[in-house]
Amino acid sequence: MKHFINLKDIPAKELKKIILDAKKRKNLRKKLNTLEVDKGSPLKGKLLIQMFEKSSLRTRLSFYLAIKQLGGGTITLRSNELHLGQGGESIADTAKILSTYGDGFVLRTDSDKKVDKFKNYLSIPVINGLSPSSHPTQVLSDVFTVEEIKKKPISKLNICWIGDSNNVLGSLIAASVKFSFKLNIGCPKKFEPSIKIINWVKKNNKKIFIFNNAIEAAKDADVIFSDKVVSINDKVNKKKKIEQFKKFKIDKKLMSYAKKDCIFLHCLPRGPEVTEEVFLGKKSHVWLQALNRVHVQKSILLYCFGKLR
Repeated sequence: MKHFINLKDIPAKELKKIILDAKKRKNLRKKLNTLEVDKGSPLKGKLLIQMFEKSSLRTRLSFYLAIKQLGGGTITLRSNELHLGQGGESIADTAKILSTYGDGFVLRTDSDKKVDKFKNYLSIPVINGLSPSSHPTQVLSDVFTVEEIKKKPISKLNICWIGDSNNVLGSLIAASVKFSFKLNIGCPKKFEPSIKIINWVKKNNKKIFIFNNAIEAAKDADVIFSDKVVSINDKVNKKKKIEQFKKFKIDKKLMSYAKKDCIFLHCLPRGPEVTEEVFLGKKSHVWLQALNRVHVQKSILLYCFGKLR
């Protein structure tokens, strides 16, 4: 049994094994329909419990399909439907019940501490479906997508992030250390990654490059990533924040500073941080990016259940 909470805590060798398994599994599904089960039904009889404290579309659907295609089943819970928090039931007691009924637990939460607490009390694997500091399943899937499109290891590519220093960037920075790729970050000074994250990168003898100018960040990029500047639960002046990122909007002109074959990726949902022309253009691969989450999350599940081949 292994947890999947933060890319920082998972050996690079294991992450690469997950990517390799996902590539093989996707290739083997070319002639199968959506709900047809993979050969061997590797997770037959397993129940994945999902709990969402925050809105979810792609994470919820992709894990539903992932466990189904592996031969298992899933049930989705909302925290406001449980005794947890409102009824006064402790995380320890809730974790005991989850471990009794289910075989794995996906948690999407607004608290990093809550993920750690569940990990301490669960006797089944916990997967971080998104927390304030990390979105590991999203970013590992993004690494998969980049390598699929570019047909080469991500370590040989220049990756650029234009946008806020949020949980997705936190996991992308962790991935840059684990997979050894160059990462340029373009954002206003006020929205740079925290000193804690920068020190972790230095501690691992790696380096990230931060620019307060979008053009400088985008130069010679093979891939430009972005995310919604204002998240759903952002407790900020949304209008003001969008204005602060005005010079970091991803448009055709900014893309022209990257390599000619540069691709654009966005984990969705989108906002005003990217123009319609770029988002729906030939360089954009956002729909493939979303689809690939199913394939990678299947391999993450197998890793957690100790069945990764």
